[in-house]
Amino acid sequence: MVILFDRFNLSDDVYEVIFATEQQRVVSKLLVEELKLHNGELTKTEMGLFAARLHSGFVTEIDEPAYRGKKVKLSYNKRQFYDRILTPMKGMGMVDYDLYRKTYALSDKLSKALTSIGLLWLQEMRRKPHLLK
Repeated sequence: MVILFDRFNLSDDVYEVIFATEQQRVVSKLLVEELKLHNGELTKTEMGLFAARLHSGFVTEIDEPAYRGKKVKLSYNKRQFYDRILTPMKGMGMVDYDLYRKTYALSDKLSKALTSIGLLWLQEMRRKPHLLK
């Protein structure tokens, strides 16, 4: 996944920086909240149940200005949840999957990856120029 951002107009909401649509932001926030409710970790079965609940639709409150304080019926396609939310979050290091325990867990690897990208940029800036032939 590619993250493009404008450092002069950087949002205070990490979900706005990472996800393109409002619906993706809402669903990713719900996933993180679900993980937090389970001490930062969901089994593969629990994740499947969460995705199925999203697919069938459920009533919830959303922490978005337009919906604040209102009950909203939210549904999101199960396949799109895995393709557009969970897989990118795993790829970026926001969520980790333990293959042996079969659990999904919140992770700080995104922060570490962004730090290393910053260090790579500093190395590139300091590198001596070489002529292209």
